[in-house]
Amino acid sequence: MSKTNKLTTSIGDQAMRLLTLLMALGVLVLMVWIGWQMFDSARPSIQKFGFGFITNRVWDPVKEEFGAFPFIYGTLVTSLLALLIAGPVGVGVAIFLNEMAPSRIRKIIAFLVDLLAAIPSVVYGLWGIFVLAPWLRETVEPGLAKWFGFSPLFQGPPLGLGMLAGGLILAVMILPTIAAISREVMAAVPDSQREAALALGATKWEMIRISVLAYARSGILGGVMLGLGRALGETMAVTMVIGNRPDILPSLFAPAYSMAAVIANEFTEATYSLYLSALVEIGLILFGITLILNILARLLVWSVARGPKGGHLV
Repeated sequence: MSKTNKLTTSIGDQAMRLLTLLMALGVLVLMVWIGWQMFDSARPSIQKFGFGFITNRVWDPVKEEFGAFPFIYGTLVTSLLALLIAGPVGVGVAIFLNEMAPSRIRKIIAFLVDLLAAIPSVVYGLWGIFVLAPWLRETVEPGLAKWFGFSPLFQGPPLGLGMLAGGLILAVMILPTIAAISREVMAAVPDSQREAALALGATKWEMIRISVLAYARSGILGGVMLGLGRALGETMAVTMVIGNRPDILPSLFAPAYSMAAVIANEFTEATYSLYLSALVEIGLILFGITLILNILARLLVWSVARGPKGGHLV
């Protein structure tokens, strides 16, 4: 290669390296800029209420008293409920598609699961109002109250619209994310892992548990955390089924409110600056929770990947 070609190649490599570096820094700058703008807009609310804004339970725009705790509570309860339902189901779907399903059935089910991610949020909300909520009100919640009414989680009138409905609809919405990522990381497990377990006399389930799940656990954990991140920020579908009442009650049948829902519902009604600032501060809290969650998820994935198994899929 001539000196001219080497020089041209070197300049091209440096230009590409600089360009990609600027792109990466641009993402970081954008995130910091968004956070700063939200903080600046929320400054009046932060200065007036301080840390009490997070712990206060009262949300009364007429008296100019604002507290975010009911919305934080509703967001966390519905998101964790969705994760408890969609996590095992998503991993189970991934195991079936990767390890057990015939190829013809695998393609059909995988297509249908992926199709769930393409359904608009408002369609999920309408389905929740007209199908899910009546089913919960007439069948599921009375049954849960009958068999598990001793628990505060399943007490109260069966309304249909509440935290249980919000959690279930979120579970359906995050299921494709968890299932797709889990399926991909399981497919990346070398066949030699499976063959070695079977050669040692392991059953089908033992092979999946020892060779596949142990090897892919860090990737599966990452998919679960991504699903939780989506659940925290979901707006329209949850707004339509959660009941939209800023209360803090232990029962899953009770109506509640989420942070994204209160912003969507009341942003256009914020007629004075402190009201608007309080809504922006709720958005800032949601931004912070999502950021902290992703940092903790990454640390958790790294800690799992440093173990004796599963360290190659991060």
